[in-house]
Amino acid sequence: MKILVLNCGSSSLKYQLIDMENESVIAKGNYERIGDPKAFITHKVNGEKYVIENLAPTHKEALEFIIKQLTEAEYKVVNSLDEINAIGHRVVQGAEKYADPMLVDDSVIAGIKEVADLAPVHNMAAAMGIEACRNLMPDKKNVVVFDNGFHQTIPEERFLYPIPYHYYRDYKIRKYGFHGTSHSYVSKRVAELENKPLESLKTVVCHLGQGASLCAVDGGKSVDTSMGLTPLGGIMMCARSGDLDPSIVTYLMRKENIAPEEMDRILNKESGLLGISGVSSDVRDVEAAANEGNERAKLALRAYDLNIAQFIARYAVSMGGIDTIVFTAGVGENQFKRRAGICEKLEFLGVKLDAEKNSIRGEEVEISTPDSKIKVYVVPTNEELVIARETLNLIK
Repeated sequence: MKILVLNCGSSSLKYQLIDMENESVIAKGNYERIGDPKAFITHKVNGEKYVIENLAPTHKEALEFIIKQLTEAEYKVVNSLDEINAIGHRVVQGAEKYADPMLVDDSVIAGIKEVADLAPVHNMAAAMGIEACRNLMPDKKNVVVFDNGFHQTIPEERFLYPIPYHYYRDYKIRKYGFHGTSHSYVSKRVAELENKPLESLKTVVCHLGQGASLCAVDGGKSVDTSMGLTPLGGIMMCARSGDLDPSIVTYLMRKENIAPEEMDRILNKESGLLGISGVSSDVRDVEAAANEGNERAKLALRAYDLNIAQFIARYAVSMGGIDTIVFTAGVGENQFKRRAGICEKLEFLGVKLDAEKNSIRGEEVEISTPDSKIKVYVVPTNEELVIARETLNLIK
């Protein structure tokens, strides 16, 4: 049983082909700059990486080229599409309309588009990817897995915003949360590493990448999370602002005559680490600049670490304590300085890191000392595997 997992961005298409017999990755890659003359694909198979420039005006052409890499190239991994049993898709926002994984039909695609204003970049890209699959592989079953689905257990008093209630009733304005597949996978995995029942643990999962969110997982259920109505809210991110005084938005729009679309762009693509440092949205670049004495880069990193630590401490209130803290995703798995900077600010909770253990990159390991009151782990996430499992369950 082989399942193709797709994660569509506005100009990218990440994919993995997974053999569900042993849950091994047969091939994976990322198509970048779709719609740009400099479009290219990075394809990985059998430990080898191939980077190929290939024009792809839309996701349809990108998917056609990916299929060729899987079935026709000299490093092909299947003889034909007949060997691929189904396709699983990541969809960021299902709002209150969708929570559980679903088999795709016309109504589901329409529903994804209907709530796209809550995640316009992500949802419309996902819809394009699904439509491309149905066009190119009409005999395959497609399954959608929603990012916000894991957060449906958050209590009402935590997902409502303190604005007139009719805005929730009329427009469903509330906290939804995202990265649900990652938070679910990592919290379950840390219970296995602790050799304890999932129901017994209070875990804070720190999914730190370009997009970043924290989740309070109590007994295996999401009870609080940092992202809100959209993937812009919550902690300070690499280029996204996270939470801020809402009057800043209206003040700047009046002061500089900024349209809503431009304000969205500023907060999503020019803020966070990039906004404060003026250097980059890549943590590695900001750390390098800080090492060279750039004061704004140092300031940005201090703000980043502090903001995340504050959210972790907040979730001690949400759960009545914390047993484990887990770092995952690109920054969380690989940037040991950020893990150290965050955990230093949690020493009052009894958090202690082992500097040598914390020096690892991308490995599954406990990084706290034996006498730390809260266990701290690094667990590489695997959202694609979660989607593949959900897809397999549905098509069965």
